[in-house]
Order: sequence, then C-alpha cells, then structure tokens
Amino acid sequence: MTARPTGDEGRISLFLAVTMIGVLAIIGVAYDGAGQLRTLQRADDLAAEAARSGGQVIDRAAAIEGRPKVIDEPGARAAVTQYLRGNSDVTGQQVSFPVVAGEKQKRVRVTVVYRRHMLGLIGMDRTVTVSGEATARSLTDRP
Repeated sequence: MTARPTGDEGRISLFLAVTMIGVLAIIGVAYDGAGQLRTLQRADDLAAEAARSGGQVIDRAAAIEGRPKVIDEPGARAAVTQYLRGNSDVTGQQVSFPVVAGEKQKRVRVTVVYRRHMLGLIGMDRTVTVSGEATARSLTDRP
C-alpha cells in the first residue's frame, strides 16, 4: 500500500515566497545603489581630468610674447572633447569658462549613464543619468 501525503510536503510556503521577494529587493537596492555611486564618482573623476586637460591649453602666442598667459578657449574645448572621446559611457559634456576673482577658470560637467542590473528586472527604469562637475584653474606666473 502507498501512503497518502499529509501536511505541506513539497509545497513552498507563502511566507517564504513573500520574504524572498523582499530580500531580493533589498539586495537589488544595495547592488544598484552602490553601482550608481561608483558611476557618480567616475563622472566626477572624468570631469576633473577633462578640466585638467583643458587647462593645459593656453594661448601660446601671447605667452611667447611675454603677455599674460590666458586660456585658449577653442583649444581647451577641443582638448576636453578629445579626452572624453575615449570613454564610451559619457553621454554629454559642457565646458564653460567662468571668471572668478579676475581669473578665468575651466568648468567641465560630464553626464554618464548607469544601467541598472537588478532593479531594472522589477520594473524600475533600466538607466539612470548621473552628472559630475569639476573646475580647474591654471597656475601661472604672476608679476
């Protein structure tokens, strides 16, 4: 004779199923949150390095003639673009030259996209756009 199964043998309890969904959601928030923070740090780093590369471009003719060293804006924009060209995750950039205390500086704002892995599976947006910004100033000899 075969015994008839009794009780909950072979079944998943409702409590376990609901709990696992909550645990997976917490893991997804932690994983994708950390990834988004890493992407934000990367955007800041890229902006800082791009601002530095743009800050190295000065008006050479003026410097050779002994006039004050000033930023060559078109050359600085080209240097920033050239630096960021090798980074495929950069989706946008802005370069400006604000004057602070009589000194022209380079400000670079970079936009980077982070693709969510875990939270995208449960219906949240698959991508998040983060921005990084940095300002660089040229160190020049002052009279």
